[in-house]
Amino acid sequence: MTRSTAGIKDATAVVGIGQTPFAKQLPEPEKTLACRAILAALDDAGIAPSEVDGLASYTMEETDEVEVAKALGFGDLTFFSKVGYGGGGSCATVAHLAAAVATGQATVGVAWRSRKRGSGPRPWKNTVAQLPTPAQWTRPFGLLRPADEIGMLARRYMHEYGATRDHLFNVALACRNRANQNPAAMMYDRPLTREMYMTSRWISEPLCLFDNCLETDGALACVVVSAERARDCRRRPVYVHSVAQGLPAQHHGMVNYWNDDPLTGPAWTAARHLWKNADFTPDDVDVAQIYDAFTPLIPLSLEGYGFCGRGEGAAFTEGGALEIGGRLPLNTGGGGLSEAYVHGFNLITEGVKQLRGTSTAQVPGAATCLVTAGEGVPTSAVLLRT
Repeated sequence: MTRSTAGIKDATAVVGIGQTPFAKQLPEPEKTLACRAILAALDDAGIAPSEVDGLASYTMEETDEVEVAKALGFGDLTFFSKVGYGGGGSCATVAHLAAAVATGQATVGVAWRSRKRGSGPRPWKNTVAQLPTPAQWTRPFGLLRPADEIGMLARRYMHEYGATRDHLFNVALACRNRANQNPAAMMYDRPLTREMYMTSRWISEPLCLFDNCLETDGALACVVVSAERARDCRRRPVYVHSVAQGLPAQHHGMVNYWNDDPLTGPAWTAARHLWKNADFTPDDVDVAQIYDAFTPLIPLSLEGYGFCGRGEGAAFTEGGALEIGGRLPLNTGGGGLSEAYVHGFNLITEGVKQLRGTSTAQVPGAATCLVTAGEGVPTSAVLLRT
């Protein structure tokens, strides 16, 4: 064990999770949704709000620490952080709390994400604000939305490695099948067929409607404490085994313009650190929650995190590999494609459910879970274990 990870590996655990309902439009403001999810997570753990002394969230989170702490009656806060890059920051919120608790900067940490993306505005519609420098190399040339940028990477991937729309359908179908088992999922009662997928409208060719994540209002939260305290909490602890963030050299968000290989994204950087500090390998992962804002991110992430070789991610999806009973069951709550899209936080909570044995699509005997954040942007990942 390296000195840098000796104090983090299995030293902390997720002991509480909470969420609001998910919908295209919820009436409550984001602050109210955040507070409800956090209170649910604390109740799940059996911990009073007054004991919370650490917070972690996203730079894109509209609900700040001061307002949350006042509204919920937290005590003195001794650690608080925010992580950038949207969905790339999801797992990093848990990583920051794990580091803070393991090093004594906090004793009870809460991470959360509250978002009204379903009823809110689309960020790229703002034509008044000056474009940030990276966007000046994409948006004037037609890459206005994340779907356009990932669509370009997907086309490159199809050209280089022979991936087809059927491979992307395998991803969409696996997520939808799991959502059809999950009453909390937005797509719970809406099955998907190959004909529906193949005849749906283009969003940004080669990405069709079902290659894109949902637009969701909702909030989620989790509670992190020391492994010692976790043994006395209300629920079975899920240990934070290894964590990583990844920002590769010469990175350009979403499109990887300056990389030698644009299909080698931040997942590869995060994965090297994640596995270096873990006691098990990709072959030992029982279930995965892989960030799925767009279907092509799944084969790219399967390669980046070492489940298959370079260019083999598309073929990996064949033969029901992503389904329950397959090589790597994934996104067992439905993921961002079919449960809800809240910048990947529902992947964290679903990972916890799997290792508690309470998922609506339970993988028998699941003891290890990989959770990843957004591929294509500076990213993060966490390995959970029982």
